[in-house]
Amino acid sequence: MEVIQQLIGRLHPVVVHLPIGFIITGLLLQWYDRKENNLTNIIALVFLWGFIAATIACISGYFLYLGEGYAFDTVALHLWSGVFTALFSLLMFLRLKEVSEKIFLKRLPIVMLSFSLLFLISITGHLGGNITHGSDYLTEPLPQNIKTLLGIRSDTYEMPVLQEDNWEEAVLYEEVVQPILNNKCVSCHNPKKDKGELQLQEEKGILKGGENGAIIKTNDPENSSIYARLVLPLDHEDHMPPKDKTQLTKEEIEIIKAWIANNNDFDKKIGELGLQKELFTAFFPKTHKDIYPNITVAEASMDSIVSLKTKGLHIEPISVDNNFLKVSCTNNPLFGDEDVKSLAPILKQTVYLDLGDTQITDEVFDFISQFPNLTVLKLDKTDISGKHIEKLKNLEHLTVLNLTGTSFKEEHLSVLSAFKQLKTVYLYNTPLAENNIDKTINETHYNFGNYKLPIRASDSIIY
Repeated sequence: MEVIQQLIGRLHPVVVHLPIGFIITGLLLQWYDRKENNLTNIIALVFLWGFIAATIACISGYFLYLGEGYAFDTVALHLWSGVFTALFSLLMFLRLKEVSEKIFLKRLPIVMLSFSLLFLISITGHLGGNITHGSDYLTEPLPQNIKTLLGIRSDTYEMPVLQEDNWEEAVLYEEVVQPILNNKCVSCHNPKKDKGELQLQEEKGILKGGENGAIIKTNDPENSSIYARLVLPLDHEDHMPPKDKTQLTKEEIEIIKAWIANNNDFDKKIGELGLQKELFTAFFPKTHKDIYPNITVAEASMDSIVSLKTKGLHIEPISVDNNFLKVSCTNNPLFGDEDVKSLAPILKQTVYLDLGDTQITDEVFDFISQFPNLTVLKLDKTDISGKHIEKLKNLEHLTVLNLTGTSFKEEHLSVLSAFKQLKTVYLYNTPLAENNIDKTINETHYNFGNYKLPIRASDSIIY
């Protein structure tokens, strides 16, 4: 029964558009037929269909609310406005068909019903959009200065970043733990959507726990569900976050573990807790000023990044000092030539592109040549042979090219000499590797990986 309920609930985004279409069509036909009144019966039928579709949408929406863990306060106004939309569609049908002898129906002005329906369908759709996409869906692409001018507060969460020279001064919970939770957990555990009756946006909710009780057992991370669920196998039904969501990195999981193991304190600094530096090195700024272009690019749309992550791509900022991005597709081994085109929204921001161990072929070069700031390109373990690789010669920032484990042919090797800034080419385990040794040509180092360690006398000792 629960499975059927979930299936019906997840049909809501599909069926919810039907009543909108029927009601808008009915209103337009009313306006078109306002003088002749020749289409009254047809218009009444359209509103009847609108009533039926709206009723189905309300039922499926209610099941979606039950299954997805939304707080009722979040969906209440949307749900009731949907119910009233269905009722007013029925009233419009009854008023137009005059199937009832009820005097109050005959007294209802059709114009009033029409404007009421227009208002209801508009407010219901708006509230539904806010729940699905967030209240800032339309304003999110606006530049930050315009948002500030309009008084719009940004709810974008920054990943934790610590400075190497004063990392011990950072408050562990406030500056590391909470940003991790905000980025990986809060989307499902917040006041508007508290799945499992659990809220992780602030200290009070964390300590309160969820429907199954406390999620933290102080100084015992293995028996604290907030940590224990993170380390379960990805396919386990209790694993968190769900496998279709962005997962925590191993460094982030270790931070959660260390925080719980040290009294899950909300106020103490890292130095006060005596934690080792190695635990936090992943959160130090990643600066590569000697490799990446010294130019300024606009920040990539967060909506585009989120959309790409749902396709299995890993995207992270290169540094806090710029808007450049590192993109890896290796978590999606079926990623192919056509899929690369989905990166179009972040062409200018991508400087590190890892297409290793995917389904891409030589046909991908045509699109890759459009990345103006691409600096590191990894094509290892793919079907690349080198055909058409000359299309990349106009990438003026391309510095590192990894062709390890490909079928790259020697006939295309000379083409690479025309690449302006190319410094390192990795060709290990390719047809060229067997008969070549590492060499440098025109300041480009070709690494074939044929390393041989000198034999030491101790290597021949038989014990």
